[in-house]
Amino acid sequence: MAAYLYRCTTCGPWEVQRPMGTAGTTDRCPACGVPGRRVWTAPLLARTPAPVAAVRLREEASADRPAVTTAVPPAARRPAPRDPRWSALPRP
Repeated sequence: MAAYLYRCTTCGPWEVQRPMGTAGTTDRCPACGVPGRRVWTAPLLARTPAPVAAVRLREEASADRPAVTTAVPPAARRPAPRDPRWSALPRP
């Protein structure tokens, strides 16, 4: 559904939700019934970046379904040495 904006000469602007491409050039004002002309506006080109949208979705989901941990997370392991000679040394 697309949002179409119309303007009445007496009441001002109002928005109508219709399937894309089905809006006419005029529509009756919901307040006074006078035909109003369609106002051409810029399309919605800006989008929320994907990482921001993902964070918002997680935040909304956690409001009614919070993530609950059942165990303590494991400790961080030390990174493996890059020198291959270290693997030949005895371990404590």
